[in-house]
Amino acid sequence: MQRATGPATTKANGPVAGDKTSQGGSAVLLARTYPGQVSDETPQAGDLLVRIGAIVFLVGAVATLATVLPLFLGTHPLPWVFYWVSMLMGAGFLIAGAGVVRSVTAQRRQAEAAAPSAPPAR
Repeated sequence: MQRATGPATTKANGPVAGDKTSQGGSAVLLARTYPGQVSDETPQAGDLLVRIGAIVFLVGAVATLATVLPLFLGTHPLPWVFYWVSMLMGAGFLIAGAGVVRSVTAQRRQAEAAAPSAPPAR
């Protein structure tokens, strides 16, 4: 008795038009799903705060450049809203700092939980 390992490829049963599976099978196709390397790191506590803080900081930095540029070009200053938006630079820095502090405290808790407890000192 013979076991069938898959459909036989003959002239009558050739690859179907539009079939993107290579001749090597689906394993070759799956190996090239992602174009680059994939990180196996899991997101830590505070990572999202650091990313949000960086984005807010960059928005504030662009607004700061926009408010300072008219001073060098000799044009009329921008409306007061831009000066308030430029304060996002400091807010973004504080948000990112809070994310770093949260990450440090979470790592410290993990290290304390993983460390064996020492017997009480006399």
